[in-house]
Amino acid sequence: MAIVGCIETTDHRRRRQRGLGRPTPVEYETLHQTAHAA
Repeated sequence: MAIVGCIETTDHRRRRQRGLGRPTPVEYETLHQTAHAA
């Protein structure tokens, strides 16, 4: 049951960020690190 709650929380956060047209925190960090390394 705890795993389902964790997945629901993560998925909800992802949908909320995409609905606002913004990347999730993890996607933002990945993009930022990739751009910074280049």
